[in-house]
Amino acid sequence: MTQGVLLRIFVLEGQRHQGELLYDWLLRRAREMGITGGAAFREIAGYGRHDRLHEQSFFELAGDLPVEVAFAMTQSDSEKFLDLLAREMLSLFYIRSPCEFGRVGE
Repeated sequence: MTQGVLLRIFVLEGQRHQGELLYDWLLRRAREMGITGGAAFREIAGYGRHDRLHEQSFFELAGDLPVEVAFAMTQSDSEKFLDLLAREMLSLFYIRSPCEFGRVGE
């Protein structure tokens, strides 16, 4: 069992950085940094600081749905990753919560 943090970053499905979908870019950069696992989840609905509701429907614009990118990592890794995002001049909403993580059955 490891004590660490759950880092959740929220982006829009079609949002890009350096020509790449932002959620793919986040996952790739975390992997390159040696962070051992991450996942992206498309949200059914959500709204943010601009109070605009994004939800999956027939009329929703493609690429406008919220995506949550989540990582279970050490506190130190989360600080390094957030520093990278700041250096990349990305303005992203995140939640960082204490957690414990590990594996069962080994």
